[in-house]
Amino acid sequence: MCGIVVAVGEVDVPLCREMLARIAHRGPDDSGETRRGDVWLGHQRLSIMDPNGGHQPLVGPDGRSCLVTNGEIYNHLHLREELGADRFVTGSDSEAALHVLLADGPAGLTRLRGMFTLAYVDEAGSLLVARDALGVKPLYWVRRDDCVLFASELRAFDPADRPLVESFPPGCCWTRQGGLVRFADAVPPRVRPARRAQVPTAPGQWDEALLKAVRETVVTAVEDRMMSDVGIGVFLSGGLDSAIVTAVAAEYAKRHGRRRPLPTFAVGTPGSSDLLAARVVAEHLGTDHHEVVMTPEDAVAALPRAVRAIEHFDVHLVRSAVPNLLLAEYASQHVHAVLTGEGADELFAGYPDCHREPYLGPDALQARLVSIVEGLQWENLQRCDRTTMAYGLEARVPFLDRDVIGLALSIPPEYKMTRPGIEEKKLLRDAFAGWLPEQILRRGKLQFGHGSGAKDVLTGALTAEGSVGTVRGDSEEEAAFYALWLAEFPGVDPQRALGRSAPPAQ
Repeated sequence: MCGIVVAVGEVDVPLCREMLARIAHRGPDDSGETRRGDVWLGHQRLSIMDPNGGHQPLVGPDGRSCLVTNGEIYNHLHLREELGADRFVTGSDSEAALHVLLADGPAGLTRLRGMFTLAYVDEAGSLLVARDALGVKPLYWVRRDDCVLFASELRAFDPADRPLVESFPPGCCWTRQGGLVRFADAVPPRVRPARRAQVPTAPGQWDEALLKAVRETVVTAVEDRMMSDVGIGVFLSGGLDSAIVTAVAAEYAKRHGRRRPLPTFAVGTPGSSDLLAARVVAEHLGTDHHEVVMTPEDAVAALPRAVRAIEHFDVHLVRSAVPNLLLAEYASQHVHAVLTGEGADELFAGYPDCHREPYLGPDALQARLVSIVEGLQWENLQRCDRTTMAYGLEARVPFLDRDVIGLALSIPPEYKMTRPGIEEKKLLRDAFAGWLPEQILRRGKLQFGHGSGAKDVLTGALTAEGSVGTVRGDSEEEAAFYALWLAEFPGVDPQRALGRSAPPAQ
């Protein structure tokens, strides 16, 4: 996990270096830059794979081609076998991306499995920039007449360029010759989900092949994300999704002879339901468990930092970002990477509004889930990336693996609908029966900001006399958050950069 800055055209090197310095927190372990003709590449590195040998920019065997990347290539070992291990000179997963592009050019992007943004200069000096299909890793760009600039965060851009900042679209690559081209979709092409007249009401009534497919696909996705030459842990909220990830990761760690138990990290106000549930999971699985007990003073003090860190002002994102930020700050002192439960609610209809009008019908529910997944880059993934990377901590999201997305969205939507006796995400719960305590396996859905206690703390603080904006409701709360955001990112157009409009003036 890292941060990148790229420029092509009339390059202002001092400006590029200033941009890179503004995102140094994304990669505190190392920094590198190179210039190839009218292309400049800059890289801030968080060393996870091959800490000693993975310096970037990576240079190809021809001495001219080079690459910088932010993210992880999870199938790098498979790609090494396909391409020939003798070509590789480092243990960095990013080197697999370099050799794929050397061999196949832009077509090679479809061979990369992971979360990434990258910039590649071929032997002729032509630049290719790309972002993963889901937009797990962030990328923004500015298209000026004399130069095109790219960076991992909004804050990197100079104030003069901020009015032009746009989000670089996921699943796309860009070259000067060909412009913007889509190479992958967030939701993989799939056959329309089959329909079943009867939805099972008990575990024994599920098709065992389906339960096995869900379980094995999720397990594989988690295990793929356990690769690390440094410490790795799990953000354990105590909810179903992070508990499943923890169970799989803990079993993997034991099976592969990890010398110490899997580190897990939980956050909440004293006595909050998330902290209590996380303790149950940690004790059951024997993890090395850590808690961040959040006081009202901690939460209120972190609020402005959260808005600045996530580069967003959405009420629900900010509320959940506050405990996330405090947890990331603590966890970064113990590990370099964490797994999270992001994505399961979006794929298996875990949100309450998925079971209310107008999404009650199968077709409407399916369309809703697809829409949510396609929009994750604007919402939860932005919070997930920024709160962790603010402290040089990498977050990995196994439920958003391409195979998990493909399988989950091919399942008949009827299987995800609630009814008397059928809770939300029943299929996912039943697929992991026996892996977790029953009280966790059947625990109801709570938004992270609610379960951690952050919502109540922040609402109380913001409605108190003399607080920021002295707000009285969600719309006023967002306006207060927007004021904080605008002070940090003046000139940025939220519609272009965040995919949404500014809240109405209060």
